[in-house]
Amino acid sequence: MVRFQRGEVIERREMLHGDLWLTTPVTVVDDDGDRLAVRLDPGSAFTFPPHPFGAHPWAHQSHWGASIVLQLYRSGDLYSVWKLFEPDGAFRHWYLNFEAPMGRGPGHIDTGDYGLDLIVDASGRRQWKDVTDLHHQRVEGRITAQTALDVLAEAARVEAALDADDRWWAPWDDWSPEPAA
Repeated sequence: MVRFQRGEVIERREMLHGDLWLTTPVTVVDDDGDRLAVRLDPGSAFTFPPHPFGAHPWAHQSHWGASIVLQLYRSGDLYSVWKLFEPDGAFRHWYLNFEAPMGRGPGHIDTGDYGLDLIVDASGRRQWKDVTDLHHQRVEGRITAQTALDVLAEAARVEAALDADDRWWAPWDDWSPEPAA
């Protein structure tokens, strides 16, 4: 199994139907072989290789915006957990991004966005985002009907875990980005 070293810059690759659709560099914060933490920094460049499906929805953007993001992945999950910060390092909110389970390769991780997201603010209040994207992605042929059902089942499990205050990412509650030099 591929494991990454703290401080290593790797590519986060978004795949669609087995083909590369988007890449961006991220920096490894921690990797225990099962759980991976990477940091996405403001201004990180996006690359959009030509894809048989067409342009990526973010193809009009050349880079990541102003927020600092700690992205947490756990092997086998249909989502990753993002901890977003303002450019000055102030915590903004948690963001659960439903996506294909992370795959690892030399110098990269692979996933694929399913469109459904859940925002959890500092008080624990939740807000579902892009709920209709699952339907649109299925209709457009980006995901199958079975994938949509799997994502909805995973979303129900995540909600039940949050209701029970069972968050595997809780050890990262106190993490914040180092101040800019």
